[in-house]
Amino acid sequence: MNVLVATDGSKFGTWGLNWVAKLPFVVPPKVTALHVVDIASLRAPFLSQPVMAGMERYIQEEAQRMDARSAKALKEAKLQLATLKLKGAVRKEQGAIAQTILKRAPKRDGLLVVGSQGLDALDRFMLGSVSTNLIHHATCPVLVVKDAAVPLRRITLATDGSAASAKALAFVVKNFQPDTSTGKGGHVPIHVTVIHAMPFIKYPELKTAGRHLVEQNVRKLVKAGFTAEAVYQLGKPAEEIMKVASKHQADLIVMGAKGLGAIARFLLGSVSTRVVQHSSCSVLVVR
Repeated sequence: MNVLVATDGSKFGTWGLNWVAKLPFVVPPKVTALHVVDIASLRAPFLSQPVMAGMERYIQEEAQRMDARSAKALKEAKLQLATLKLKGAVRKEQGAIAQTILKRAPKRDGLLVVGSQGLDALDRFMLGSVSTNLIHHATCPVLVVKDAAVPLRRITLATDGSAASAKALAFVVKNFQPDTSTGKGGHVPIHVTVIHAMPFIKYPELKTAGRHLVEQNVRKLVKAGFTAEAVYQLGKPAEEIMKVASKHQADLIVMGAKGLGAIARFLLGSVSTRVVQHSSCSVLVVR
């Protein structure tokens, strides 16, 4: 699998590479650590020419600072790849952050890893802009890193019967080994909590269909070697997903990018965006 990790020299970029090393991939990934420098963002288009002229010294100083920090980030990323024994390379590009990352992101069979926050507003490597842009527009799954990497032992998988949530399940089964090392020479199965959240509605047939869906997903996971359990929740989907993840101490939330539609009102873009923005653990959004 081709994996692109967006890095800016902050702890979130460092965590991104650590996550790739910790994830139990069936096949070791080929990793590209991408560092993007957006010098043009220093020259705000809404400022008048006289104002820009007065700021030129500041802009030049800031550009030099960004270049110096870029060199440091690239050096650290190369060292980190070697230390983690990840196969891959480090790459630097200039341009608008989100657009450049999207341009270099893997296609549908790859993975894009991005930190939820970056160094500062000047780099615009922030959750409200770059990460949200990527989960909306990337053609491949996107892992938004919220915390330091740990061995993957507990996953919360959100499902609603849509094509996107089916792909989320397939991603886990196809790409992750079903067990993880204990660090003492042994292995324990990764536990997956499958959640189906429904808004407060009066259609019992939908609740029944939801239960059948979750049970089917649990069977597929168990067959693949994972341990799994079913959880059914009534309430606002995003909030219920995060509650279950917190209760079960999930290391990772996995969910689809889109849901069935207005009636199901489940894994729509607004729900996945809300989970990415407010979850305390890292989130993998699959499309």
